[in-house]
Amino acid sequence: MSVHLSLKEKIESEYAAHLEGETVLKQDALLVYFDDGLMLEIRYLNPDEYTIGWSWGEALLRVDTAPLHPDLETFPNHLHDAEGVIRADPFTAPGREPWDNVRMLVDALLKDPLAQAQAAL
Repeated sequence: MSVHLSLKEKIESEYAAHLEGETVLKQDALLVYFDDGLMLEIRYLNPDEYTIGWSWGEALLRVDTAPLHPDLETFPNHLHDAEGVIRADPFTAPGREPWDNVRMLVDALLKDPLAQAQAAL
């Protein structure tokens, strides 16, 4: 089973009360729409290489594992915040099970869609 299909099933089960519309499985991504306007785009190649982007209103944010910021304590994963600042990623960790990363991120974003509390750390 593909990682995206597995994540789709778990998201639809765990977050059914928060979903708005259909969770869409694409060839290389999973699109998830929440009832508060939060939208996630999940792209998992493997547990070490992924991008999870989200939007809320006009804001676009993302965590990913592109090895571009070796100065960050969470290298290679990092957070692109709503202001475009690159920060340490407080949500995900390469090598962790994809569902654990997604669940941790979604739980945080349902409380704080712009990850402002985490960005302030």
